[in-house]
Amino acid sequence: MDKTRWSDRWPPHILERMFLTITTTGTVANPATDLGFLLHKHPGRAQAFATSHGSAHVFYPEATAERCTAALLLEVDPVALVRRGQGKGRGGAPDAALAQYVNDRPYAASSLLAVALGKVFRSALAGQCAARPELPEQARPLRIEIPVLPARGGAALVDRLFGPLGWDLVRAEPLPLDEQFPEWGDSRYVRLVLEGELRLADALRQLYVLLPVLDDAKHYWVAPDEVDKLLRAGDGWLAAHPDNGLITSRYLARHKRLTRDALDRLELVRLAEADGSEVEEIDNAVDEDSDTEERPVPLAVQRREAILAALRAAGAARVLDLGCGQGQLVQALLKDVAFTEIVGVDVSMRALGTAARRLRTERMGERQSSRVQLLQGSLAYTDKRLAGYDAAVLSEVIEHLDLPRLPALEYAVFGAARPRTVLVTTPNVEYNVRWETLPAGHVRHGDHRFEWTRAEFRAWAAKAAGRHGYAVEFTAVGDDDPEVGPPTQMAVFTQITADAPTAAATTTTATTAPTTDTPKEGEAA
Repeated sequence: MDKTRWSDRWPPHILERMFLTITTTGTVANPATDLGFLLHKHPGRAQAFATSHGSAHVFYPEATAERCTAALLLEVDPVALVRRGQGKGRGGAPDAALAQYVNDRPYAASSLLAVALGKVFRSALAGQCAARPELPEQARPLRIEIPVLPARGGAALVDRLFGPLGWDLVRAEPLPLDEQFPEWGDSRYVRLVLEGELRLADALRQLYVLLPVLDDAKHYWVAPDEVDKLLRAGDGWLAAHPDNGLITSRYLARHKRLTRDALDRLELVRLAEADGSEVEEIDNAVDEDSDTEERPVPLAVQRREAILAALRAAGAARVLDLGCGQGQLVQALLKDVAFTEIVGVDVSMRALGTAARRLRTERMGERQSSRVQLLQGSLAYTDKRLAGYDAAVLSEVIEHLDLPRLPALEYAVFGAARPRTVLVTTPNVEYNVRWETLPAGHVRHGDHRFEWTRAEFRAWAAKAAGRHGYAVEFTAVGDDDPEVGPPTQMAVFTQITADAPTAAATTTTATTAPTTDTPKEGEAA
């Protein structure tokens, strides 16, 4: 392809001032023009897309096997911007009348460009490529340039935001107020260059969030659905970002309630991702160097077997796995045809992606795929999708929550979803003394917020059952030590009434439930 093809169509001053370019390199075996597949835009032609505030153009100034550059040029219609804004300015607050017409929107990257990215490169943002499904998962060398980027906080803030995200080079060059008058100093605008080896979807999601964050303004009214947009685009990087509080606040136009909601959900994502990390839980460990002929069954396996047995005893056919993580229990449920509908729910999209790969959902036959569903959702909020099921499982979930958040989960499961049967498993902290490799006073997993004694767990379970109209029984999972009990404790809740909560009957396979209150945060750890 002739590299100079587009220079006749696009004058040099336009090419120098385009909003965004994405460049990658390659070889004959792995051509750079694969960028066209990833972006779903053919390198051989220019394309235009209507947006709510003007037109977006995508074209390729160069496209060879060795080097390929895609450009996104946004032409903003100032009149459409005013009409769509209906008199609203930055962050939705009324601005002076003149500011509606005299602003930097047509000239600098901002939330307008983020919206254009979301529309024009929607499939690329989602990591989808039907023609070459292997490409989105591949990291590739990328160079992204934005010639004019508002940066309220300067180049230092740009480094803070992009530095932790895996880029080899983050360069933010301050632009002078006027090149003819250098004594006036620098403007609040920078020229941004990013270089590194990343997945294209990850790079685009970062830009989608951080462009309006750096500008610290949005051209449209911020509604509650912006929280969902933020979490989708921030999946895999925002929860662990050291400045996620600043990012969230600015992205949501400093809306306090929405920011608080988003940060709460990000914390749950962080906990879920930490739980799915490579940190090994002590109670799942198996001595690989043991020379015994029969190795002990891992506790995680014993736990799943106990859960399956309890679900079969309850006659459950439609089952929720709440906090499904990487899908181990969902996979076990699928092997038993008695479970006709299985729904895995997790707050982490990364964990759900791992679960989908484990289950090979893309290769499932129609009958098998009709039995399983993976949903993204937070257990701290009520969800109409979870109502009406036979059973719900919370396996090793509650101990990852801060205790003040436990009532919200309790109501979402027992009060709102109200399955006929609820199974809850959690570590028994008394058993920790039996783990020789676990230092005294430490919990089994670095992300556990608490671990309860048998008395503490039964006290909470009895009160939760009584509040919501359930009876509860307790059973041991793993070897039941006569002194310290089993390594895992399980509560089986059975609904007494489908309507109003009543005083619940409480039984146990060991001792009766105590009458002490749920421990305060820190007491059980």
